[in-house]
Amino acid sequence: MDVLDQLGAVKEGKMSRRAFTRSLMAAGVGMATVPLSKMAHASDGDQATYFTWGGYDIPELFGEYQTKNGALPNFAIFGASEEALTKMRGGFVVDVSHPCNQAVPRWAATGLFQSVDVSRLAHGADIIPELTQLEGNQDGDNLWMVPFDWGSTSITYRTDLVELDGEESWDMLWDERYSGRLGSLGAGADAWWVGAIKAGISFDNIDSDEAFEKIAEIMRAQRPHIRVYTDDTTSLEQALASGELVAAMTWNSSAVTLAAEGVPVKFANPKEGALTWVCGLMIHKDAPNVDRAYDVIDSLLSVESGKFMVNDYGYGHSNKNTFDHFDEETLVGLGLSKNPTDILGSGHFQKPQTQEWESKMNALFEQIKAGF
Repeated sequence: MDVLDQLGAVKEGKMSRRAFTRSLMAAGVGMATVPLSKMAHASDGDQATYFTWGGYDIPELFGEYQTKNGALPNFAIFGASEEALTKMRGGFVVDVSHPCNQAVPRWAATGLFQSVDVSRLAHGADIIPELTQLEGNQDGDNLWMVPFDWGSTSITYRTDLVELDGEESWDMLWDERYSGRLGSLGAGADAWWVGAIKAGISFDNIDSDEAFEKIAEIMRAQRPHIRVYTDDTTSLEQALASGELVAAMTWNSSAVTLAAEGVPVKFANPKEGALTWVCGLMIHKDAPNVDRAYDVIDSLLSVESGKFMVNDYGYGHSNKNTFDHFDEETLVGLGLSKNPTDILGSGHFQKPQTQEWESKMNALFEQIKAGF
């Protein structure tokens, strides 16, 4: 099947964007040459635009939307939530965006978003109640962010290449034995918080001057050992598959993807606790397609999308009915539970911070990545 045939297969929902990406990379073709954000059928301007992380711009999550509207939504991709917010502050208008819990109060405070009337959602009554009760997420009876996916940030490591010293630990990503063969997500929204866990900093005190100094010291100590910082999870997965990397900070999905391909990997359960999070969906105040924005959210909340999220990405889903399709053994094997508080409560759950903190953290982390 050539590239044009594969493009058609993706447009028709017969081939996933992830599979298409891997096919292109195997052929030496960069994704930048084939912008899938313009692949919706017919009148792109009539479809909602979904601003999201890479990997969520796939037909498997939009069967319900496509059935109702005759096309996929338009997609725009970001690598980090701060990047997304900065772009929208600069005038980039979308219908739906995809932040995570620690960003919600800060995003809402910008005035760029309208809260979501959950009663308008066909699947609104099926949302796991605990996931709606996030700090700063309530706007009367509405929600600023409709929860969609939840999970952990931890270490995906090659079980055949890494020799553990006792229990699984975040120390694995600071291990001098594997210097130059370790990788990390490139955004401070993950890496800085992991540095706090490694430094023994409580998230209740992560905004203190003392915390900044301790975390910066920890991150600088790690820097010489990291081969790559990137927001492209596919790059981390490929490097782990080839053995170029032996361990990397990733989300659940990387371990699930690699294991399905026969790569001997494990998603670690660090003795210090994993970083845990809930992400979801917000509607822009100037959304040009509000009705279809609600269709985007409903499609992502559907059980069919949820089954894909759990089975293919290893993420938790916000629709309680999704879990009826999985037995407990399968969920435990993925590091999940039918009760999200079991997982979120067992790790370190991110807490909202001010814009000043976010800007300071990102600036300092970028300096550290650059070697300063």
